[in-house]
Amino acid sequence: MNEQESTSTRPYLIRALHEWCTDNGFTPYIAVRVDDSVQVPREYVNEGEIVLNVGFDATSGLQLGNDYIEFKARFGGKPRDIMVPVGRVIAIYARENGQGMAFPPPVDLLAAIEDGPAQPDAPDAGQEPEASRVVQLVPTEAGPDGDDPRPPAPGGASRPALKRVK
Repeated sequence: MNEQESTSTRPYLIRALHEWCTDNGFTPYIAVRVDDSVQVPREYVNEGEIVLNVGFDATSGLQLGNDYIEFKARFGGKPRDIMVPVGRVIAIYARENGQGMAFPPPVDLLAAIEDGPAQPDAPDAGQEPEASRVVQLVPTEAGPDGDDPRPPAPGGASRPALKRVK
């Protein structure tokens, strides 16, 4: 099997980090870039992204497949079927300490960055292109029912941030 025929490493890394979180008593969260192929409650999508708790305590029937992540979860007390194409996952991390992994953005985002409108200020030679900048996950506002998927850090400390480093 050559490089073009090999499968993506993303689903394997997601499963490995999910297992690592679970084995260490952490809560695995995934950050997902939402489009029409992602089946999630749209009212919880913020700026085209959603963060989902994929721990066994928060899900039912969790399947971390090579093509899709599927499970049932409650949002605002209502059960929902969730289906996320693995290619739309942009990060998986432990809620408690922020350790995990960020992935390159989906192909459609890279194309939008490359084909997007001309930037008024061209990046300096020393700057990185948009697609390779550091990714940082930050807390978002609470959902419509007041549930915040990321509780505050113990002791009032600021939450750790997941950063992509090359």
